[in-house]
Amino acid sequence: MKLSAIVSLLAMGSASAFTVKTPTQVASSTRSQPTSLHMESSRRSILSTAAVALSTAAALTIDPQPSQARLEAVNRPDLLPSDAGAVVIQTEKFLTSGQAKRMSDLIRALEKDTGFRLRVLCQNYPNTPGLAIRDFWSLGKEDQMDDKYIVLVVDQFGGKGNVLNFNVGEGVKFALPNVFWTRLSGKYGTTFFVRENGIDFAITNAVEAIVQCLRSEDAYCVNVPDQGVSMKKLGL
Repeated sequence: MKLSAIVSLLAMGSASAFTVKTPTQVASSTRSQPTSLHMESSRRSILSTAAVALSTAAALTIDPQPSQARLEAVNRPDLLPSDAGAVVIQTEKFLTSGQAKRMSDLIRALEKDTGFRLRVLCQNYPNTPGLAIRDFWSLGKEDQMDDKYIVLVVDQFGGKGNVLNFNVGEGVKFALPNVFWTRLSGKYGTTFFVRENGIDFAITNAVEAIVQCLRSEDAYCVNVPDQGVSMKKLGL
């Protein structure tokens, strides 16, 4: 796996991030292999990525689709919002204003009640803040108070790739392990789901699933829960 960027957030602290492969990538590379070899291959891939990140000080990198593997990093602080407390940023408007507002409220309530920091960036590469998002959201910094963060980067890749890309801090891995993120992107991020339901529902369903798991009694999920009721009640 090449360490390159859809969105590259440099100097994030390699111990606090991992890269999640999309189900399309996994399926194409393991179609003829047993499940046990598939899992071992994924594990080695994650460890390899972390090692490269350590040597390059580029630990928070969202795994690109194969066709985007050589994209260059972007640093556009001018694309950041004036609201320093924004938890949902849209340089590409996939959500309505109402959806973004309700999602922001849900995310802030989660952080207040559990300490988990969920952030959402909707973009259309290269129209993205890129590197600038690291300081804006205080992700992976040496003096940060915790590493309980989740960054969801949404990009359609011209309609050719999985739209949901996750990067997860070390403090979230015990609650939501690697396999959860692969299954989540496979359930809601595929081109088929987006075509049939809309990218806004792909985003809101993914966010709701994360919140539902982190608010559950065990605060732990391996499988993606059925669509919950919290955001439905808000009209989504």
